[in-house]
Amino acid sequence: MADLHIVREHALGLSKARKIAFKWAEQVEAEFGMTCSYTEGKTEDEVDFSRAGVTGSLRVTKAHFELRAQLGFLMGAFKHTIEAEIVKNLDILLAPGTDHPPKAARARTRKPV
Repeated sequence: MADLHIVREHALGLSKARKIAFKWAEQVEAEFGMTCSYTEGKTEDEVDFSRAGVTGSLRVTKAHFELRAQLGFLMGAFKHTIEAEIVKNLDILLAPGTDHPPKAARARTRKPV
């Protein structure tokens, strides 16, 4: 079993970080078939996620995101690819001055060709 641990610091505050965490959860549900549950807290939130071969959580505070995941035997073979994709997606969502609507919303705002 392979473990992932990714931490991303930010200066967004809990309210804005919470919005990003919701977007992240929507994204992994749609793109990777994850099942997510979101628990809001006073000082931190937690997104628990799972699918065959993967379980984990994303902790969200006013100052950082902390993702921990356990990959099953088969998924463990792709640890570096999975980790790189998670890091890329988090970094895009945390990029300053960007607003990333969910994919479904982006698709509706495209101009016809």
